[in-house]
Amino acid sequence: MGTSKTEIFTAQQNEIALLAKVLGHPARVAILEHLFKMDSCVCGDLVQEIGLAQPTISQHLKELKLLGLIKGNVEGTSVCYCIDVENWSKMKETMHGFLNQDLPKTDCC
Repeated sequence: MGTSKTEIFTAQQNEIALLAKVLGHPARVAILEHLFKMDSCVCGDLVQEIGLAQPTISQHLKELKLLGLIKGNVEGTSVCYCIDVENWSKMKETMHGFLNQDLPKTDCC
């Protein structure tokens, strides 16, 4: 498989692709849904809630945090996670702009 040649695409195209990729795994979607449902910082109960092993949950949290959709605070020996409201709002605007493009006026196929 070749390289993705991200440099030939616009910054917005690359950003949308990264957002779609991070949202493209059901475990990450479940983690985000749980964080929204709790409406507070979540410490450690994701393993029981999601049903995956701790290392797997940690990897998904890392991906979500790397993109900035969640943030973590150290509390004692654990890290508590919550939605990064500012970055979530930016992501919604970016994806809304992409998904809200007008459809063609004619049915071409």
